[in-house]
Parts: sequence; C-alpha cells; structure tokens
Amino acid sequence: MAARATLRHVRMAPRKLRVVADMVRGRPVEEAVSLLTFTRRAAAPVIRKLLVSAVANAEQDGEMNTDDLVVRTIMVDQGPTMKRWRPRAQGRAFRINKKTSHVTVELDIGD
Repeated sequence: MAARATLRHVRMAPRKLRVVADMVRGRPVEEAVSLLTFTRRAAAPVIRKLLVSAVANAEQDGEMNTDDLVVRTIMVDQGPTMKRWRPRAQGRAFRINKKTSHVTVELDIGD
C-alpha cells in the first residue's frame, strides 16, 4: 500500500516544478529530502515540504517502515490559470497568464 500526498493550486508553473520533480523520482526518501534541501530552485522547498508530508502520512497509517520508503511516482499537472492584464502603449492591454500546478507524490517500500 502506498502513502500519498497532494498539493493543489501551487502558484508556480508546472514546467519549473517538473525539473525538480524529475530529480527526486525513484530515489529513497532520505536521499530525496537531503537533495531538495540543498537545491537552489524555487520549486525545491515546495516539493520537499510535500515529500515530508507524504512520509508523515505513511507514519500515520502505521503499516510502513519510513526508513525503506522510495518516491515511486511524482506527478506535476497544470492547475487553473489566473488571467491578469498589463497596460501597454496607446491604451492597449496585454494578457499575463499566471499558471498554477497540482503536485502528487506517492511513496512505497523500496525493492
């Protein structure tokens, strides 16, 4: 049985989150958390906090040993886009898209 945690409506583009998610996919949880601690990207603290939450969910269920957990799947999907307007020359307005993301992490016992 896998432990899971989800984070919705993160105010960050999915493209930026996927770069960090690809770094931790398939790694043991301890290694992934230490890697994210020292990664200098804006998405790293967000994914690290979600990973720690998934470990806490695994502890809460009580059926898994948290030392053996591995990041099985981590998915970053696009959430709703907030539309904003920026004034431009001669009375025009250009649209600015503020993208959001949904992140899902699943942990399982390593092989």
